[in-house]
Amino acid sequence: MLKFIALLSVAFLSACAAPQLRGTGDLGLVIERASGHLTLVDTSKRAPYARIEGLGDLSHASAVYSRDGRYAYIFGRDGGLTKVDLLEARIVKRVMQAGNSIGGSISQDGRIVVAQNYTPGGIKAFDAETLELLSEVPAEYAPGKFSKVVGLADLSGNRFGYALFDGGEIWVSDFSDPRQPKTQRYPAGLQPYDGLVTPDGRFYLAGLFGEDGVALLDTWLPEQGTRKILENYGRGQEKLPVFKMPHLRGWSVAQGHAYLPAIGRHEVLVVDTDNWREVGRIKVKGQPVFVMARPDGRQIWVNYAFPDNSWIEVIDTLTGKIIKTLEPGKAILHLEFTPRGEHVWLSARDDNKVLIYDTATFAKVGEFAAQAPSGIFFTSRANRTGF
Repeated sequence: MLKFIALLSVAFLSACAAPQLRGTGDLGLVIERASGHLTLVDTSKRAPYARIEGLGDLSHASAVYSRDGRYAYIFGRDGGLTKVDLLEARIVKRVMQAGNSIGGSISQDGRIVVAQNYTPGGIKAFDAETLELLSEVPAEYAPGKFSKVVGLADLSGNRFGYALFDGGEIWVSDFSDPRQPKTQRYPAGLQPYDGLVTPDGRFYLAGLFGEDGVALLDTWLPEQGTRKILENYGRGQEKLPVFKMPHLRGWSVAQGHAYLPAIGRHEVLVVDTDNWREVGRIKVKGQPVFVMARPDGRQIWVNYAFPDNSWIEVIDTLTGKIIKTLEPGKAILHLEFTPRGEHVWLSARDDNKVLIYDTATFAKVGEFAAQAPSGIFFTSRANRTGF
């Protein structure tokens, strides 16, 4: 009897220690860039539910998710790759895979996590389950010369597109055999600084910092090579200061148009995605950093570089006009929409807060404390190409 009671007590304690039963579809995380912490959040409850330490340098961190949304893969600036279990609120595994890294991606089938690196230049592929290193592709664009890699994005067929900042090229690596990837190289232009793939996964675009314009590759017809579009996109003839480089992953495609930040200018460019020609410019308050579409495509929310980074402006895509200007807090670094777009979450770094707004009424509906928050990433990204 005593043995039975002891076993029952062990079972009871194990049950008490089990994580709260919850789905992953409305979860997410907030990067606390200054402290190496993550805050895990529930978007339905509009509140955090756990905080995790020990993730290293998160000053330029990003995240991707496993297909089921349970695991987040965090890419830190220090080259750390960390797998986090959102349900158990713990680090599963952490590897130091590079000296300087700024992001990564996950394959179409969810089995391969790929990190892009400045030092050493190139990409590395890891098993999503174990974080075992499977292979790497050094970004050696000329004998003995290695490039920083930027703009890594997942493509169909377990391929990845990325840009070589120093090499002036776009590379596409096929990881169908993850231990023996095959890579194709395409010219891009001078200093591609970031890249993105359109929501359908077809077009890979790399913005050029060293010259005006954008390099475009049709990944369905890669044999056609790259072409240069938007030759007026960039710093222009007038030498304008660029306070913060815009994030191409923060471009948006909505209602048949792409909305993108003009580098160094107080404008949002509007581009027809049928022919990739500029069809308009919208004057805004500052130098845009993120130009993000609400999931239904009706609104575009824009944040800005210093000294205007306390402001948000909202563009209506039917009229092309700014319909709301907000000043939510100090240093609004990032914004993320809930999966169906009823709310938007904003990181106010210098206020040490995350703010939540209703996108229909523009009313603030919640906030919570976070230490120097930056990136906000919801699990809905798990089912989006290029995110």
